[in-house]
Amino acid sequence: MRSHSCYMLAYECFKATDDRKLDTESCVKIVLRNKNLGLDQYRFLLQTMVNSGLGEETYGPRNVLAGREETPTLMEAHEEMDEIMFGTLDNLFSKTGVSPPDIDILVVDVSLFSPSPSLTARIVNRYKMRDNIKSFSLSGMGCSASMVAIDLVQNLFKSYKNTFAVVVSSETIGPHWYCGKENSMMLSNCLFRSGGCSVLLTNKPCLKHKALMKLKHSVRTNIGSNDEAYGCCIQIEDQQGYNGFLLTRNLTKAAAKAFTMNLKVLVPKILPIRELIRFTVISICKTNNKTAKPSLNLKTGIQHFCIHPGGRAVIDGLGKSLGLNEYDMEPARMALHRFGNTSAGGLWYVLGYMEAKKRLKKGDKILMISLGAGFMCNNCVWEVMKDLGNGNVWEHCMDRYP
Repeated sequence: MRSHSCYMLAYECFKATDDRKLDTESCVKIVLRNKNLGLDQYRFLLQTMVNSGLGEETYGPRNVLAGREETPTLMEAHEEMDEIMFGTLDNLFSKTGVSPPDIDILVVDVSLFSPSPSLTARIVNRYKMRDNIKSFSLSGMGCSASMVAIDLVQNLFKSYKNTFAVVVSSETIGPHWYCGKENSMMLSNCLFRSGGCSVLLTNKPCLKHKALMKLKHSVRTNIGSNDEAYGCCIQIEDQQGYNGFLLTRNLTKAAAKAFTMNLKVLVPKILPIRELIRFTVISICKTNNKTAKPSLNLKTGIQHFCIHPGGRAVIDGLGKSLGLNEYDMEPARMALHRFGNTSAGGLWYVLGYMEAKKRLKKGDKILMISLGAGFMCNNCVWEVMKDLGNGNVWEHCMDRYP
């Protein structure tokens, strides 16, 4: 129904100042400051950084660059969030002409920082939003939180007509920099970087002509009832008492399971009947022929794949599972190289790359794929409403990427 539609009017990704670039030289200085590390840890970190897929221009938090990673303060955490939230929101309101008092729904997803008053309250106070605004703060959902926020807005739109909503997706890196020596916990330092995005959504039919995209489907899968999946991506203290994020070997297994379960629900919604019939026939034949390997061709219903840039292994694994080529995976690889893993905000840098490369044409379908702690897989499909080609956050460096 038209009244239940969810349109994306604009999105704004955060780009930090050049003084926050975390190049190889800066990373080496940070590593050498950690007196807990031995030769084995140095070797591990060197190998991980070389193979991470991150480039020389990702952005780090100010307190870490200044050498204060072991003594983060609440003020620094707020400053890190303010720079991302207010910077993207200022640009979003300026670009669209929509003013803060026009916003009816506000959702902020930041997993590791949940202050009181909430981050949504901080935004409401800064922009003097209405007293009847519906505000929600989501925490603890990791890299997949942005899709949870979008799904929440879509469902709220069913109850509230002619509404504007804003989703802010980001993460605090500075207060959660790991200062211990456990390899499985040092991985987060090598992959996660500062970034975020603000998105303006509406269900107003009169603004359909201004929309960039329309949300077609959203499917959320949570396998947290499985103990291995629950503990494969978890915030803990190591034996020395250092807080950090543990990434276990069960992560790949949990991701594959959650992703497969999600696709079982999503695929029938997005693929043409002829492809579903073809797959069914091949599946039946497999019972008599062990060499037959049934596989769905998602490209019969999807033109673009927006994969969360969580790391080179994540991108490679999802690409292989979906039968994607290098062209399909290029946006995720380039987002990882230029901005790193920006947690929940990462998908929007991938989308921005596609737009800046003028890949997105009217009628195209985009599959957004996100994985996160819990363990969760949250995916959605957007339909492009008009040809897109804004340089956005990539404008300054687009000529350097393939």
